[in-house]
Amino acid sequence: MAYISLDETKRGMNSLLAFRPEIAQPLTTLMQILMRNNVGLSMGERELIAAFVSSLNDCYICGSIHAEVAQCLLNADITLIQKVKDDYQKAPISNKMKTLLTLAKSVQEGGKNVTEEQVAIAKNSGSTDMEIHDTVLIASLFCMFNRYVDGLGLESNDTMETFRERGIKIAQQGYNQ
Repeated sequence: MAYISLDETKRGMNSLLAFRPEIAQPLTTLMQILMRNNVGLSMGERELIAAFVSSLNDCYICGSIHAEVAQCLLNADITLIQKVKDDYQKAPISNKMKTLLTLAKSVQEGGKNVTEEQVAIAKNSGSTDMEIHDTVLIASLFCMFNRYVDGLGLESNDTMETFRERGIKIAQQGYNQ
């Protein structure tokens, strides 16, 4: 049960957005713009970063739902997402993605933990300035969302099946639902 009274007919983040509808639109618009395009990073890669950061933040709800969205968009087996969460350096993903996840991890630990050397390594692996920018912004945004969800004690009665259903819906329809 959340620490504040929320609309129990809404699930996950939607219950928080319904509590303050005046902030729902800007947050949803930001999510849609940032997460639902394939400029530089693919939508699947964006969701993988979100799932990874949420996992580092121990945010069960966000980590689970965005893992499912990533799985759908990457057309991957869920074990890939779990391997990334467990040890991204050993996961079967590109070196470029590993360097971007290193940046995301540093952002999660604290923005000033991102170093010029990490950015140079990411660039040397083929990352563009746009991809680096978006990785840092996605990691930052999900740190905020994870703290929003966990800071208000939001719990989930979702099962892996319902997370999967929600993930498919987001993968197909985006965040403006």
